[in-house]
Amino acid sequence: MSNILLTQDTGAILGPVSRLLGYIMEGIFFAIDKIGIPNIGLAIILFTIVIYLLLMPLTIKQQKFSKLQVKMNPELQEIQKKYKNKKDNDSMMAMNMETQAVYAKYGVSPSGSCVQLLIQMPILLALYRVIGNIPAYVGKVKDAFFPLVDKLIAQQGSTEFIRGFSSANMYAKQFENENFVGGVTSYVQNTFVDVLNKASSAEWLSLKENFSSLSADIDQTTSLLEQYNNFLGLSMSNSPAFTFGEARAAGSVAMMIAAFAIPVLAAATQWINVKLMPQQDTRSENEQQNTMMQSMKTMNMIMPIMSAVFCYTLPAGMGLYWVAGAVVRSIQQVLINKHIDKMDLDEIIRKNEGKAKKKMEKAGAKAEQMAAYANMNTKKVGMASKASISAMSQEEKDELVRKSTEYYRKNAKPGSMMSKANMVRDYNEKNNK
Repeated sequence: MSNILLTQDTGAILGPVSRLLGYIMEGIFFAIDKIGIPNIGLAIILFTIVIYLLLMPLTIKQQKFSKLQVKMNPELQEIQKKYKNKKDNDSMMAMNMETQAVYAKYGVSPSGSCVQLLIQMPILLALYRVIGNIPAYVGKVKDAFFPLVDKLIAQQGSTEFIRGFSSANMYAKQFENENFVGGVTSYVQNTFVDVLNKASSAEWLSLKENFSSLSADIDQTTSLLEQYNNFLGLSMSNSPAFTFGEARAAGSVAMMIAAFAIPVLAAATQWINVKLMPQQDTRSENEQQNTMMQSMKTMNMIMPIMSAVFCYTLPAGMGLYWVAGAVVRSIQQVLINKHIDKMDLDEIIRKNEGKAKKKMEKAGAKAEQMAAYANMNTKKVGMASKASISAMSQEEKDELVRKSTEYYRKNAKPGSMMSKANMVRDYNEKNNK
């Protein structure tokens, strides 16, 4: 991948995802251009809405997992409390099996949330590729740089001149690439477009001063780009930091204030987004889990500040996506919370128990094991459940757990931590006879 920043991403994973998202962005821009408002800011907002709607099924699964996790956490904490300070192999193995039984009862995987995040990660990274390099994916915007780019390439000293632009540092490898050195037309054109797309107003002005014969073409290009990039008075290609610097130099108080609009909105919307997320009980008998929970809580507090900092230094178009994404996620969160709150979680748990029993049936589990699993309550919240467990002797509880988790002993996947723990247990039992 020698030209990761060259126009479209060419990576094995992000490349295809970026192209797919690029088609969506181009379709949106084509549609708004047809109704007379070809604007990158508006396209980014609509693009964000479409992408998050497409990700809605994954989002619902993730939030459903979070809700079920909140509900099952008391049971998991009881297991942790039961085996607190017990570090022997049998106790650790029993704790793992009981924990797996609880996850099976609720129909979730310990890694379920991570899998969904892993699916979304390439999409989110590809989004930044597309939004950060709009001309690569939207033909109408790229066309705005022509015929200027072709004429500029033909000018003596133009390459050396634009390599002096601050944005050219990002594309230093492209200037040294054999395709650029060899004069491959499309590669050279793309490199010029990449640099000019991120050029500041001062750099465009210097370009006009040094290549006065191209003044008309430069004016035509900058006029089109201003039409495309201007959203509520802010240029989507400039960062708020750059806008603030120009406004301060020009003595424009209004623009200085406007420069902070996107960073402030990014922090505010991110804070609202965090508050709407399902909150888990941070109290736990497990110190490691407590540490993780506290770290997550700290991260949630820092995220709004980080959002403001990033959006102040990144191009405004990226910041607008950040804000639009937080707003869409917040609306989604409200709707998903209402949807999940209407769901009968107890009924879902009963169905999951039924599915688990069917799996045990297929695996040839004995009837008494299934009955034990069906009646198992590692500790379900509720007075009736607590009373039923309290009525058992310790021997009965241990036997119930032993039977309910026998399935996991016999059906551990080869190579898994459970299968390795079983090997250690069998070895210890054999040598202790």
